[in-house]
Amino acid sequence: MISRRTVLQATTAGSASVLGFPALAAPWPSKPLRIIVPFAPGGSSDFIARLISKPLGDALGTTVVVENKTGANGIIGAAATAQADDEHTLLLSDMSSLAISPLVTKEMPYKPEQLKGATMLAYSPHLLVAHPSVKANTMAELVALSKQQIMNVSSAGSGSANHLGVVDIALRSGLRWQHVPFRGGAAALADTAAGNTQLCLNGMLATMPLVTAGRLKLLGVSKATRMALIGDRPTIAEQGVKGFESGTYQGVAIPATMPAAIANKLALALIAVIRSPDVRARLVGAGAEVMTTSPKETSDFLVGEGKRWAAVIQSAGKQLEGNA
Repeated sequence: MISRRTVLQATTAGSASVLGFPALAAPWPSKPLRIIVPFAPGGSSDFIARLISKPLGDALGTTVVVENKTGANGIIGAAATAQADDEHTLLLSDMSSLAISPLVTKEMPYKPEQLKGATMLAYSPHLLVAHPSVKANTMAELVALSKQQIMNVSSAGSGSANHLGVVDIALRSGLRWQHVPFRGGAAALADTAAGNTQLCLNGMLATMPLVTAGRLKLLGVSKATRMALIGDRPTIAEQGVKGFESGTYQGVAIPATMPAAIANKLALALIAVIRSPDVRARLVGAGAEVMTTSPKETSDFLVGEGKRWAAVIQSAGKQLEGNA
């Protein structure tokens, strides 16, 4: 099983021969590509999909269309991809949420084995943010405040990676909280910025602009180490939530029926685009690390994330939606 550290270090392969990809026998693509983003516009997945759509189309000699197909914490969009049989449909998503969905959903509209990995694209940490009115500036102050006033925490949806990230924080710190799910991270952030909910744990790409604008207050970063990009703010782990680390791991999944040669050509094009200087600079400037993997490593990452979050779900028991 691939480790989280291995994924972040990522493969540096730059050719089909290095990655062990077979040659493509027939011309592809033969029509426009469709990138399904299973979350609403404004989130991390949507940001990356729109960032790469034109250069990916240029690289493959076709048009790339981004389609936001939302609902059920990404399951609707994932199902549409899993059931596509046109060899021109791919899913760009938070891969952790994709791995979590089968763990928390009783009736899945598709089988997980109907999807396979193409490549990872980027990692960015989650930021734990609060509405400016919340009278806490550190994790210790926040936990103490939550004993007096239950914290309403917004998320991209029940079973999303940022939802389970809060579950993990609460289990480790004793935070008292109540979950308020939304259809995507952008809506969750907007609700907290409006003061309707007090807290949100969400990907840095979508969250940091609201912090910079003063609409949200940053309490901690989910990365293992501090980031100079955001003023060396303290991590959540170093504030007493020992061992905590999470983030949004953006990647591409494709229908399992897609022929290997086509899947590999797509993966190579995606890797070339995400590593290109312009795209990399945009991502790094927003707080994301470029990370690329082979199709097998991507599928292995999904398996590893499933095991990690299954353990959190088991530990939480009846407290998945809060401990109010």
